[in-house]
Amino acid sequence: MEKKFLVETSARHIHLTDAAVEALFGEGATLIVKKMLSQPGQFATANEKIKLVGPKGELMVSVLGPTRPENQVELSFTDARTLGLKDVPVRESGDVFGTPGLKLVGPAGELDIEYGTIIAKRHIHFNPEEAAAFGIENGQIVKVLVDSGNGRATVFDDVVCRVSTKYALAMHIDTDECNAAAAFGTVFGEIVD
Repeated sequence: MEKKFLVETSARHIHLTDAAVEALFGEGATLIVKKMLSQPGQFATANEKIKLVGPKGELMVSVLGPTRPENQVELSFTDARTLGLKDVPVRESGDVFGTPGLKLVGPAGELDIEYGTIIAKRHIHFNPEEAAAFGIENGQIVKVLVDSGNGRATVFDDVVCRVSTKYALAMHIDTDECNAAAAFGTVFGEIVD
């Protein structure tokens, strides 16, 4: 088995609860699939984008589905500065308590969330068979070389490995990390430590 994997850039986006979908898109609204994403069951929605309103700025974000138990806004550090947010933590997806909140503006309403804004920790998704082939355990921290062949090869440290039957092999980085490594288009990574 080749020990390389796809590196995908995850641009700013939001995951919403059922209640937030109704508050922002209207009573009875549901998320509509526009296209499926690389992770099984995950999709980009056909719903209009949501506006994030921070202390100093605004940004539009795509909504990803399906709905979740907690609202979660995933930004890059550049996005956080644009919004005027300070102390946005780097966290694994789902670890949102104690994080900054924002105002969300949708086509049918607004919602102030008290928490839920994170910089997603870079990570690799593995299903159990892929993890076994790589010799990886859930929660293991690795270093990954990303070399797109354009003179900006980058080793990303502190990459968390996430193993679940719900996952497919892919690494996710944010737009700041993508720009630093010039990881545009189809790019692959490999674990180097």
